[in-house]
Amino acid sequence: MRGADPAEIPGKLCAAAVELLPVAGASVSLRSDGMPVQLSASSDRAAQLSDIQATLGDGPCTAAAATGAAVFATDLTSGRDAGRWPVFAEEATAAGIRAVYSMPLGNDTVCVGTLDLYREAPGALTRRELGVAELVASVMTVALMALPRGEENGPDGDDPWLNGLASAHDEVYQAVGMIMVQLGVDSDEALARLRAHAFAHGRTALEVAHDVVWHRKRFDGD
Repeated sequence: MRGADPAEIPGKLCAAAVELLPVAGASVSLRSDGMPVQLSASSDRAAQLSDIQATLGDGPCTAAAATGAAVFATDLTSGRDAGRWPVFAEEATAAGIRAVYSMPLGNDTVCVGTLDLYREAPGALTRRELGVAELVASVMTVALMALPRGEENGPDGDDPWLNGLASAHDEVYQAVGMIMVQLGVDSDEALARLRAHAFAHGRTALEVAHDVVWHRKRFDGD
């Protein structure tokens, strides 16, 4: 990590997780009201799977963030895991992923996000592999907490490092507010409508939110 730009560190740690564990991809997201904020991913496929969970509001990642405990979906093709998240399971298996392991980032009292690991074959992590996954999640937590913010960023210190990573999510909140006005509904219903429209049209919630904010999409005509 030495010498890397702050915004590069989550991605470098995702890549390290893929090197250290029998997984095909990794992503890291911060917990947030409404939708998780994806910070980085080891590949386009991992980013897509993270976006799918954010759009659906459902999946191992959201479950781990909500409970602060690790969630292991060891077989998304059948059984309990497929039944628990049926839509996500269908999307994940279509993308070639059969198992997902979501590790909470934080401590025993606060969960700040998740490290999500994606595997092409069903199955559980071994005891040793679980220990490695927990170690990577711990290092990820420490790294995120140690990243410079605000005035620590130098000449552009008034623009925290996280702003550049999460700026797209600001549009989600703007879009939710606009949908609330268009439909006369509360924020939960507005976000649900945004997510449902995105999924129904094969898009991410971020993409639809962008269209709403830039007046390319209205919901009062739906």
